[in-house]
Amino acid sequence: MKFIVSSTSLLKQLQAVGGVINSSNTLPILDNFLFELEKDVLTISASDLETTMIAKVAVDKAEKNGSVAIPAKILLDTLKTFSDIPITFTVDIKAGYSIEISAGEGKYKLNGHNADEFPKTPSLESSSSLEVDTQVIADAINKTIFATGNDELRPVMSGVFCQLSPENLTFVATDAHKLVRYRRTDAKSDEVASFILPKKPLNQLKNLLTHEQGKVKIEYNNTNAFFAFGNYFLISRLIDGKYPNYDAVIPTDNPNKLTIERIPFLNSIKRVSIFSNQSTHQVRFKISGKELSLSAEDLDFANEAKERLTCQYEGEDMEIGFNSKFVLEMLNIIDTDEVCIEMSAPNRAGLLLPVNGDNKSEDLLMLVMPVMLNT
Repeated sequence: MKFIVSSTSLLKQLQAVGGVINSSNTLPILDNFLFELEKDVLTISASDLETTMIAKVAVDKAEKNGSVAIPAKILLDTLKTFSDIPITFTVDIKAGYSIEISAGEGKYKLNGHNADEFPKTPSLESSSSLEVDTQVIADAINKTIFATGNDELRPVMSGVFCQLSPENLTFVATDAHKLVRYRRTDAKSDEVASFILPKKPLNQLKNLLTHEQGKVKIEYNNTNAFFAFGNYFLISRLIDGKYPNYDAVIPTDNPNKLTIERIPFLNSIKRVSIFSNQSTHQVRFKISGKELSLSAEDLDFANEAKERLTCQYEGEDMEIGFNSKFVLEMLNIIDTDEVCIEMSAPNRAGLLLPVNGDNKSEDLLMLVMPVMLNT
């Protein structure tokens, strides 16, 4: 098995698929890339058993089809040192999977492994499929993944819940303190279905889809989801379990509505939160008339900050506390000039919504639980 390939294009594909490799694996073979050569196409795979990532790259002067597992770390570290030059891989399977890499005046040898030891890519039986614009999926991941939980006792909340229907696609994430529901009416599915995608493959998709144009083909069954776009394929095992009824926690009667410019609001919270208690990150919102007062204090260090902002407000005067970290995360992913916070009472969840977004087919709703105010 022998082939010549551009060092830059090979490194790009290896870095793309290498994100699924764990720093410590239970099976030593998972520390390797699987290289499969067929004619002039090299297929590269990486896996952690839960997620498998595959990329294809065109090669020059391929001789003899074959496959081999190559240690990932040493290969990546070597390729990073090359400028854009052609490199030759020669694999001698009979000599214990010996691999020789020739680049310019250099020759490098390492030992590979039997490709048969590498886990087989799961096949999707009894699957359904749909095609979605790459930007829709990229936006959905960007605007939900930050709200996923990290509680190992509740694995269903560590992923993003995807609901498919003939009317829209809905993506939901929550950690019980905050919740995001992202809906697109310009993306639809012929069938009604739902599944929970883990965080790790979603991060992989997010990194790659921002540079891709066109469509993503999504295929899924009860256990796995398969994404195909460009030269990449990603197969992820789904999180097993029933997702909480998120609709039940979204308050519908919110008579108090605060509308404010996003950037000044964001910057003000950033400054005030520096002076807040570093365990609660509590910022107090005091709304009266057309004025919003933000304040925070840390009694342990006698730190205190106050700022006033003008706003539009409908409702009764109120004081409510929020975790500034959560509010900042939400404000950072909204891209409209203004935002609206809908509230009912100081002990009830508030809704943060974009105002007058450019994309009419996009519906973003974010919920944040209040923090008990110090009296």
